[in-house]
Amino acid sequence: MSRKIIIDTDPGQDDAVAILLALASPELEVLGLTCVAGNVPLPLTTRNARVVCELAGRRDMPVFAGCDAPLRRKLVTAEHVHGKTGLDGCDLPEPTMPLQDRHAVDFVIETLRSEPAGTVTLCPLGPLTNIATAFNRAPDIIEKVREIVLMGGAYFEVGNITPAAEFNIYVDPEAAEIVVKSGCDIVMMPLDVTHQVLTTPARVTAIRAIGTPVASVVCGWLDFFERFDVEKYGATGAPLHDPCVIAYLLRPDLFEGRFVNVEIETQSDLTLGMTVADWWHVTDRPANATFIGKVDAEGFFALLTDRLARL
Repeated sequence: MSRKIIIDTDPGQDDAVAILLALASPELEVLGLTCVAGNVPLPLTTRNARVVCELAGRRDMPVFAGCDAPLRRKLVTAEHVHGKTGLDGCDLPEPTMPLQDRHAVDFVIETLRSEPAGTVTLCPLGPLTNIATAFNRAPDIIEKVREIVLMGGAYFEVGNITPAAEFNIYVDPEAAEIVVKSGCDIVMMPLDVTHQVLTTPARVTAIRAIGTPVASVVCGWLDFFERFDVEKYGATGAPLHDPCVIAYLLRPDLFEGRFVNVEIETQSDLTLGMTVADWWHVTDRPANATFIGKVDAEGFFALLTDRLARL
C-alpha cells in the first residue's frame, strides 16, 4: 500500500527535484502540493510547482496556493541562491494547469479530517507557515497526522542564511516553533545531513546520462543551483536539501539520527531561527524530534537517479 503524503513547498530547484522524486515513486501517493512563500514569493512558488508537475506529466496533481507571508514577520526570500524565478537554469514553458480554488491551509485541514487518522504524512520543504496556520486554525487535525518529515534546521553546520539559522526556519521561526511543539512525530533533515548529498560532477553526469527531457532539465537546474554553494563553501557541488525528505520516506535505512529535544529561537536578534538541538542530551527537556545526522550519499544518489529515469 502506498503512503499518502502532502508536499508543502516553495520551489526552488531542490524542491523541484524532491517533487519529481515523489512523483516517480509508486510507494508514495501525493495527495497534493501546497505552496508557501519562501525561496521566492508565492506567485512564483505556485507557478514553479505547476511547472514541475507538467514536466513530470502530472497535470492531474492538485496544486494549492497558501500563505504569502510568515506569521509575524516580513518575508525573506532567496533569489540569490535560486535565481529570479526560483527555477533558473532551464527555460520551461509557463504552466497551463490551473491552481485549485481552495487555499492550501484549507486543503491540509480538510484532508486530515477526511482521511483515516494516522495515514497522511506532511512533507514541508520550505517555511512552516502553512502547517502552523493549519494547526492553529484546526488543532483537532494534529493528532491525525501520521508523521511530519521536514527539511530545516542545523546543529553542527549551524546556519546558511545567518551565522545561526537555516533558511526555512529563519523565514518563519514562530511557525517552526508551533510545529516542533505540536506533539506530532517529527523527523528533521537539517543542513548537517543535506550537506552530505552533494551534486558532484560524477553524480550529475549519471543523471544526465539518463537521456530524457526530465533528466536534462534537472541537470540544468543543478548546474545553476550549485554555483552558489561551490562559491560559498568551496564544495564540489550543491547540497540537495529537500530531496532528503522524500528519500527518507522511501529508504529510511539510508539515514541515521537521534531522538532529541529541538527548540526554536524566536526572540534573539543574534540567533533568530536557530534550531537548538540537544544532541548530547545535556538538558532535561523532553525529546520532540528525530534529528537526522548522517546519510548514505551514494545510496541516496542511486535512488534518485533510478527514480528520475522513470519519468
